[in-house]
Amino acid sequence: MLRIGIVGTGSIARAHVAAYQRFPDEARIVALVDPVPGRAARARDELGLADAEVYEDASAMLVVGNVDLVSIATPPATHAALTVAALDAGVHVLVEKPMAPSLEECDAMIAAAQRSGRVLSVVAQNRFRDDTATLKEVLDSGLVGSLSHVRVDSAWWRGTEYYDLDWRGTWASEGGGCTLNHAIHHLDLTLWLVGRPDSVTAVLTNAQHENSEVEDLSVAVLTHGRALSEITASVVHHGEEQGIVVQAEKARVSQPWRAVAEVANPSGFGTPEGDVELVARLNALAASHVPLPHLGHAGQVADVLAAIREGRAPAIGGADGRNAVELVTAIYQAGIERRTVDLPLSEDNPFYRAGALVERAPHFFEKQTYAVELDGDTRVGAAAMAER
Repeated sequence: MLRIGIVGTGSIARAHVAAYQRFPDEARIVALVDPVPGRAARARDELGLADAEVYEDASAMLVVGNVDLVSIATPPATHAALTVAALDAGVHVLVEKPMAPSLEECDAMIAAAQRSGRVLSVVAQNRFRDDTATLKEVLDSGLVGSLSHVRVDSAWWRGTEYYDLDWRGTWASEGGGCTLNHAIHHLDLTLWLVGRPDSVTAVLTNAQHENSEVEDLSVAVLTHGRALSEITASVVHHGEEQGIVVQAEKARVSQPWRAVAEVANPSGFGTPEGDVELVARLNALAASHVPLPHLGHAGQVADVLAAIREGRAPAIGGADGRNAVELVTAIYQAGIERRTVDLPLSEDNPFYRAGALVERAPHFFEKQTYAVELDGDTRVGAAAMAER
């Protein structure tokens, strides 16, 4: 039985708690940490975790030594220090996305995992969805041929009040805007589905949130050899219509699922019926997907628990989290410097180190409000997407 600590008790922590509670024979939540006085105790009562100890400082929990695995569900700027401290204390770590605001911090976290021999996993719960897993299986089959174009819409909507929360809306504490903190999921899926790009160009703006320093909209174009990916990251899109469309040599496939395959007539135009046989094969392959036993955070928690039990690496490790941050960093550098940025990014790149964005990124507006908590309902991650 693994003893679990939850560091941070905001909205996303609820997803972690619910995930661990799916495995009562393997995990028990014994500690809650939150620096805001009284908040951890309130979360303990709200979540029915009567036996959990509460702390205002993660180091106090680590000194007691009563946890085997911690979930870190705090603002991005705190992830690296908390993760390194936990790993160096001999505790396994599941850290929320984004892994950290900078590649320098990501590398420090990976180094801590290597020297401690403990598991480090970075949350990428959308890999544990049947629709994205189906798309991955189809692409890996090779039936669609070589890549042509990928369109990724990480479309969210947030009112101005969203950025009133104290840690949101600044480069120093949030680490970035929608590109880092919303599109990180879709950027991870892009890397998982079609691989790391060769180069990035991008445009950043703040279209609707005058109470935030950071961007609320970005558009990036990635090169993959001869192919292109187009990624929109947004918190200004009404309707939150999200999706991934992959155009390849022989067919188009997408999430939400759809398959189309054109066939040329002698003049080069597509025939009305298309490649009926290929579409049937693609649909059959999609239909043969075996449903995942656990979805979202529960799927990733299940994998982390198994990795610890079996002494293996988790399905989503530190390198995966770093790759997503590297892509975000390249998008920011390209947008700020208004040029194409080649990947991979080296340690001598000025955007590699911690604090680089704080120094170099534009303040689209100045943040005015720093609320410790916000009223109103919160929709989190896959649950929010499932409602659409």
